[in-house]
Amino acid sequence: MISSQEIVDVATASGLTPHVVEKDYVLGWLLWGINASEGLSTSWIFKGGTCLKKCFFETYRFSEDLDFTLKDGSHIGDSFLRKALSGVCDNIYEHTGIEFPEEMRVFKVYENPRGQKACQGRIGYRGPVSPPGKNAPRIKLDLTADEVLVLPPAVSTVYHPYSDVPPGGMPITSYSYEEAFGEKIRALGERTQIISG
Repeated sequence: MISSQEIVDVATASGLTPHVVEKDYVLGWLLWGINASEGLSTSWIFKGGTCLKKCFFETYRFSEDLDFTLKDGSHIGDSFLRKALSGVCDNIYEHTGIEFPEEMRVFKVYENPRGQKACQGRIGYRGPVSPPGKNAPRIKLDLTADEVLVLPPAVSTVYHPYSDVPPGGMPITSYSYEEAFGEKIRALGERTQIISG
């Protein structure tokens, strides 16, 4: 794991708080862990605002959640997610020392507006600057399995401007640039309809 000083230095240079930068740092490693998981690497397709930030626009706003379209709908289930994410978190801990306490992983499966199963999860972590105790920060996961991709997924490189970037970088299966951008516009349009409706 990088030092808290490196987080503070990046925060100072970017005009952000250390906790926002730490979350960005942990997000990068969580993406690495998902890509390193044989069962998830090609089935979970990264999308949304964090995908735009981490794969296409380095200066785009910092995001706090990870959105994925899943090719296999059977992955949306509490027992599968607990087992799969346990392996991901253990692997990240072995490589970095970032802790993901098991009791701070929550997965809520629900029916989305299209009548299909979806999941919203939260994964707590302890990184270089997060305080010990039960109030550790969390990363939100949004998982759906019913979105149709127009273009084939891409293998994108995760932007990770920290000193511990792995030798092979951080690849992730993601929406193509065109699809990621179009999906974000669609999501913003849906939110506008909900607010104004």
